[in-house]
Amino acid sequence: MRTTGGGGAGVNSVLQPAADRLRSFLPATPAVALILGSGLGNFARHLDQARSLAYRDLPGFPRPSVEGHTGEFVFGTVGSVPVLLARGRIHYYEGYDLEQIALPVRLFARLGIRRLIVTNAAGSVRPEIPPGRFMLIDGYLDATFRTSVDPVPYAGPPWVSPAFLQLAQARARARQLEVSTGTYAWTSGPAYETPAEIRFFQSLGAAAVGMSTLPEVLAAAAEGLDILAVSALTNYAAGIASHPLHHGEVITTAREIEGPFEHWMRDLILHLPQRKD
Repeated sequence: MRTTGGGGAGVNSVLQPAADRLRSFLPATPAVALILGSGLGNFARHLDQARSLAYRDLPGFPRPSVEGHTGEFVFGTVGSVPVLLARGRIHYYEGYDLEQIALPVRLFARLGIRRLIVTNAAGSVRPEIPPGRFMLIDGYLDATFRTSVDPVPYAGPPWVSPAFLQLAQARARARQLEVSTGTYAWTSGPAYETPAEIRFFQSLGAAAVGMSTLPEVLAAAAEGLDILAVSALTNYAAGIASHPLHHGEVITTAREIEGPFEHWMRDLILHLPQRKD
């Protein structure tokens, strides 16, 4: 059942019972949480001693309806590092408000998790950055036009954690993995953008476009988490490639590049320094 509208008190009434349920499920406090985007959920196979808890088992917790989003938490370890995965996310276009979209992040903070890796499948708006590449996000544009007639920019701390981003770059270089860095434009969806919109985003300096991530990043910044956001560039945005866009292409490309992504993330987690809280 979808939970729509409400926000505020309604979200808070879901958060504490969900935190209590998930806390009882976890054998240890995770050192890092990952939100896995379209087609990237198979990272769970790299966890040792994995155990899962479906979103539907948390009373009132919203559940995704989009292909490629399973809707479960998975706990396990990478080496000796305890990790919590959110396999699947909900989106603004599914009828949820921003507070509902941010529920997993608020939940992570309640559990004492201080690091967050957010991933997504996105479209490249730059011809020189082809599908099949990864992009570390160093800035955002809120291009939903909910609060302004102009896109709202978010760049640098607290929405980007420089040390976390630099570590991800270093581990990519160590694996000889070509990774770009750029600005991500968040749109409301569910329709793909028009060529005119893509040209507009290009003029504002965007390198990728997608329908998620920024709400989670804003919540994580408010909670004081260290944040890393990664886009798997699964397609060219409208007007760059000659063929029409479709979600099947996103899933197919994500699956083609999930191997390098998974090994990169595993390596990154193994090299996380101790936090001094």
